[in-house]
Amino acid sequence: MPERLSAREILALVADAGSYRDLPGPPAPQAPPKPDGPLGWQGYDASRARAAERTGEGESVVCGTARVQGARAVLIAFEFGFLGGSLGERTGDRLVAAYTRARELRLPVVPLIATGGSRMQEGMLALVQLQRVARQSALTREAGLPQIAVLRDPTTGGGWATLGAGADVVLALPGAQVGFAGSRVRPPGADPAAYTAEAQVAAGSADAVVEPGELREVLGRWLRLLSRGTVSAPPAGGTGTRAPRVDPVPVPAALGGTGLPVTGWDAVRRARSARRPRARAYLDAFLSHRVALSGDRCGGADPGGMLCGFGERDGRTVAYAAQTGTATRPAGYRTAARLIRLADRLGIPVLTLVDTPGAANDAEAERQGAGAAIAEVFGAVAAARVPVTTLVIGEGGSGGALALAAPGNTWATPDSYFSVIAPELAAAILKRRPQEAEATAGQLCIRPQDLVELGVVRGIVDHAQPGVTSPPPPG
Repeated sequence: MPERLSAREILALVADAGSYRDLPGPPAPQAPPKPDGPLGWQGYDASRARAAERTGEGESVVCGTARVQGARAVLIAFEFGFLGGSLGERTGDRLVAAYTRARELRLPVVPLIATGGSRMQEGMLALVQLQRVARQSALTREAGLPQIAVLRDPTTGGGWATLGAGADVVLALPGAQVGFAGSRVRPPGADPAAYTAEAQVAAGSADAVVEPGELREVLGRWLRLLSRGTVSAPPAGGTGTRAPRVDPVPVPAALGGTGLPVTGWDAVRRARSARRPRARAYLDAFLSHRVALSGDRCGGADPGGMLCGFGERDGRTVAYAAQTGTATRPAGYRTAARLIRLADRLGIPVLTLVDTPGAANDAEAERQGAGAAIAEVFGAVAAARVPVTTLVIGEGGSGGALALAAPGNTWATPDSYFSVIAPELAAAILKRRPQEAEATAGQLCIRPQDLVELGVVRGIVDHAQPGVTSPPPPG
């Protein structure tokens, strides 16, 4: 079992030295509290008194402001030693006050969660606190402020289903119990490995497991990157509004071969070459201080097919969604849609890298909702208010590639192609012999220079420096 840190210990772990300040508590209730709580649960007052004496806290959450690697945030730390970090009415009051103050100060919110769920001694009045928390999270989201959750041991019940899983980014400490069902209410024989931080990352419900000694640095990096957007303060009575202008991401420089392909099949051959640079090489060359967003939040992840996250370019934050040259799985598309929607809400420009032979088309992909997942990305790109810049760095295979492409702002490298369908499949559909695929590639007009002439891409990227393109030669 991982070490269970107290609320004050986890705050000391993540906050810069001397920077933490408790927030003022919420106003006291007008009516005096009933003996043993709203249900008259015998012994409840005594249990609260013992918890307060043992932990030194008056409730199960401690809320305050701090700097994390220099980035200001509102921190919400659960004290598991206070009745299992459970949520009651007073807990809800503190959470509402913390989120409200975060919006007033225009600060991100970081819940440091360790909870067993809602407080039984307060019955349904405790459970409905989850609705209050969900409302505060939604208001903070609408205000354009990021929420980054850290899952400690344990994170179960409503705390996981609201503050945890509802955050924009979910980090977790190694070995933490994480799941809606707590250890005492799981079905007999349930595999305990399914209720861990590591399992939640694999299932796409959390982004990363972070060692305690690295938590401040990782959390600080996330806060700095996500707090650089251009969403302005909300008007009176309203939510966040978009700043007048967000500059697009400059087009990355090409990294692969020079010179343009002579034939359509030559373009295909070059794009499929094992020596051609892939997405990671482009991201390494273009961005610094990258952090990865992982998982589609509905049971899947595609770390081998889609790279998503945020990075820094010349002091600016850039969101990226990059295909890796393999067939993209439904979870990859849903993760990309999640990334684009988050960047749009925070006012962060987006870079997409297209490189896939096409969407995964096996039976399992269909069962996982391939069509709906691709539709999500088309919709996210179409609805984005921030600029999206696209570079085709390899294969552009049909709709599975086009979903990531920005209309009117897509560029191509010399060793790429974009096609309505793979030449081999086109030949098969036309009932041609397999050896006619090469000629079919020429008919499809898939070379970078063909795409410029057709108006599908804006230009072919030069190797000289980012954002500089060379017009294709005639022919």
